[in-house]
Amino acid sequence: MAFDGITISTIVQELNTSLKDGRINKIAQPEADELLLTIKTPRGQKRLYLSASASLPLIYLTDINKPSPMTAPNFCMLLRKHINNGRITNIYQPKLERIICFDIEHLDELGDLCKKQLIVEIMGKHSNIIFCNDKGIIIDSIKHVPAQMSSVREVLPGRPYFIPDTMERHNPLTVTEEEFRTLLTSKPMPLGKAIYTSFTGISPVVAEELCHISGIPSEITPRDLSDDMFLHFFNQFSLYFDAVREGNFHPIIYYKGQEPIEFSCIPLSHYTQYNEETFSSVSQLLETYYSTKNTITRIRQKSSDLRRVVQTALERNRKKYALQTRQLHDTENREKYKIYGELLHTYGYNIEKGAKQLEALNYYTNEMILIPLDSTKTPMENAKKYFDKYNKQKRTFEALNELIKETKDDITYLESVSNALDIALSEDDLLQIKEELIESGYVKRKFTKKKVKITNKPLHYLSSDGFHIYVGKNNMQNEELTFHFAVGNDWWFHAKGVPGSHVIVKTNGEELPDRTFEEAGRLAAYYSKNRGNEKVEIDYIEKKHVKKPAKAKPGFVIYHTNYSLIIDSDISKMEQV
Repeated sequence: MAFDGITISTIVQELNTSLKDGRINKIAQPEADELLLTIKTPRGQKRLYLSASASLPLIYLTDINKPSPMTAPNFCMLLRKHINNGRITNIYQPKLERIICFDIEHLDELGDLCKKQLIVEIMGKHSNIIFCNDKGIIIDSIKHVPAQMSSVREVLPGRPYFIPDTMERHNPLTVTEEEFRTLLTSKPMPLGKAIYTSFTGISPVVAEELCHISGIPSEITPRDLSDDMFLHFFNQFSLYFDAVREGNFHPIIYYKGQEPIEFSCIPLSHYTQYNEETFSSVSQLLETYYSTKNTITRIRQKSSDLRRVVQTALERNRKKYALQTRQLHDTENREKYKIYGELLHTYGYNIEKGAKQLEALNYYTNEMILIPLDSTKTPMENAKKYFDKYNKQKRTFEALNELIKETKDDITYLESVSNALDIALSEDDLLQIKEELIESGYVKRKFTKKKVKITNKPLHYLSSDGFHIYVGKNNMQNEELTFHFAVGNDWWFHAKGVPGSHVIVKTNGEELPDRTFEEAGRLAAYYSKNRGNEKVEIDYIEKKHVKKPAKAKPGFVIYHTNYSLIIDSDISKMEQV
């Protein structure tokens, strides 16, 4: 979710509970656009992280301390001079804007009580942290915005501070039914877009949620709503913002598998298809969401080179496979040429000189057949031509069968590496995949570097019945799990017919309950290319029946007489060790 006004409202509620009447003990500026305030409160010491980063503006309470530069920046020194040991008297949000204002009392050099205001604007690339006096005049800001950068508002020392209202949006907490109707019907656009462009603090996700709880499609235009539908929609809108006004917040993150895809401070009824994790504080939610998101983003960025190598090799092999398949198709008539040669040997004695075809009885099918002839050649020369063509296509057929099998194995292997990149969670995972690609000849080892020693371990889960389940994250781990870690009576699981992880359940000689079979099947489904499907077919068999063919690529196995189950890929209730 965008860092919208409702999220800001949740943060303001939490900060008032945690920081109000606290004293600012330390002020640090770890980065050019970040502040870290240490605040002593009756409830203990708190750290407040503020970021005006254009790419990721944030504000939340944290336990993590960040190292500061040896020499404090000018803005940090200014804040230390004015509000160090200042008391936070109020924290508020104007008109559900993406703005948080801190009212601070402090004593000046003469011991007189003064008031200052620290304003944090969370507005994407326009985010800023602005320091003002009690008359609303800017003392300084973490980012200066001169007239050359913005024609709407200058953010410079000595300028008055004001909130620009360029979009002419209204406060959803105070809007009347008549204003609501007038605002929306004046906009010839879908209802969802009309909502978030008309009111402050509403993101597209919240607009979609308001339409969903009202039972009205977001694609419909406001002018198409009847009077009763408008009244119903306004009532649902009011109820939703009553919860915001009353501070009835429930921070929640929505996951697709293990990847966070959205967060909200009020549950989203149209996100029921995703796994949920609830939090007691919005700060904890934001820290978890963005740290997890950043980890996944960083791993994807670091894996881009490997993905490029794998994708290029896959495209090349798929083109090769298509070409070889077409060539194999061209050899389907080879038996026909053999029959032509044999029939010419049988009936060639009565062919007239210069004949262009021969009609003869095919003694294999007992049907008449027409054989084209080269009129410049004798019957025996025509027969030899057909036998030569047959032998050539036979050799091509045999060679292509081998080549197609090799190409298909390469495609299957590369798809399994691609799947391993999709489930990689750490840099060690990527190192192990890279080492595998080096050993397979897809990546060259630089500067005759020695083989990298990696102690990366498979994923480890505990079933509801207490059985240990292990999941390989790449082909090398799959190989290790299946042929070196598992013993004969352990159970082996794999998604049928698609790239995926080997899943091993350690039985310790015991019989597995049905629930453990289902949970292991879900893990095999989740860590496969069919992740996210409602129904995934899983093969499972005792490990002793799983074999590795000679000269097969890592992770490639064969098995017979296996069992199968159909299962979903939801592992949200699985406990990872």
